[in-house]
Amino acid sequence: MCGRFTLAGSRPQELRDRFGIDPAIPLVARWNIAPGQQVLALTGGRGGRPHGELVRWGLLPGWSKRPAGGAPMINARAETVAERQAFRDAFERRRCLIPADGFYEWQRRPAGPAQPWWFARDDGEPFAFAGLWEEWLPDPGAAPVRTCAIITTGAAPVVAAIHDRMPAILKAESEAAWLADGAGPEALLPLLHPLEEGLVARPVSTAVNAVTNDGPELLEHATEQPPNTLF
Repeated sequence: MCGRFTLAGSRPQELRDRFGIDPAIPLVARWNIAPGQQVLALTGGRGGRPHGELVRWGLLPGWSKRPAGGAPMINARAETVAERQAFRDAFERRRCLIPADGFYEWQRRPAGPAQPWWFARDDGEPFAFAGLWEEWLPDPGAAPVRTCAIITTGAAPVVAAIHDRMPAILKAESEAAWLADGAGPEALLPLLHPLEEGLVARPVSTAVNAVTNDGPELLEHATEQPPNTLF
């Protein structure tokens, strides 16, 4: 799964240039982005360019009568996203890019809390998760609520040692194809493979477990090395 990620290492102007984000969209460094919070998403193009906006992480289908009482749908599995009722309409019509520069996964241990690991590109560059977005109207006349989910896929080798799933990271040359109007499953599903090369990992502080913690100290190397450390 993908339950936390970061967007902190790049300067705001670099992100705007990389993804074509409008200057009106506020960009703030984040080291612990969590479900239920507002995240940056690039939805379908306007005038040939993606449109950046802030949406709530935890997808709520537009046909829902009321917000779901259970856990929010923060992830959609690549293997079933085209068929599952909660996601198939968004997969067909409302895809988005969710910029990030790292993500966390947790390694279970025989004793004690799970060990969080942070994964990022080896060149430090930002990237985009494949995402879906929806618009839900709580009441007639009320402002619509936009929500999103991150698509996950099987883990690349560097992640598989920690967790069997990871977010679907799009290659830069595939981002436009992911947003393209009218694209069908035959064109979209092949884009959702795990990123096999260029990822690095390090164990980090369990302070990331608390959503109230959101600072650069979260990415410091764990002081105690867990078993099967990757480097």
